[in-house]
Amino acid sequence: MKFIIDLIEDIRVEIGNKPDFTVHAMLLKEDVNDPEKLIYGGEAALNSFALDEAGRKLMMKIDGSSEVLTIGELIKHILIYDMDRMMYEVRLNVNRRYDDVEVIGFGKSMEEKRYFFFIKL
Repeated sequence: MKFIIDLIEDIRVEIGNKPDFTVHAMLLKEDVNDPEKLIYGGEAALNSFALDEAGRKLMMKIDGSSEVLTIGELIKHILIYDMDRMMYEVRLNVNRRYDDVEVIGFGKSMEEKRYFFFIKL
C-alpha cells in the first residue's frame, strides 16, 4: 500500500521532480516457476487522476485517451494537499474490471523519462 506522501517523496528523491517525465503503470505478474518473483507484464500511460475524498484515495486512471499525464501536472496538484490528504492511498483504475488496484511500488526510467506505478493483478 502506497500513500500520496510516499509518492511525493519518491518523485523528489528518484527524479528530482522533473516535470517532463511521463507517468505510466507497469504490470508485474508472478513467475509461474517461482511465485516469489515478479516479472514484467506490460505497461500503459496514465491519462488522468482524481482525488476521491469519500474513499480517501488518489485514483490514477488509464482511460485510453491520447493525453499522457506528466509529473509536472501531477506534482503541482498533490504538493499542495494538507497532511490529512497526504495520507490518502494511491490506487489505479486500469479498466472496468480492474477499477481499484493497489500500487505496490514506484520506479523510473531515466533514459525514457518515465515514472512508473507498479501494480500486480
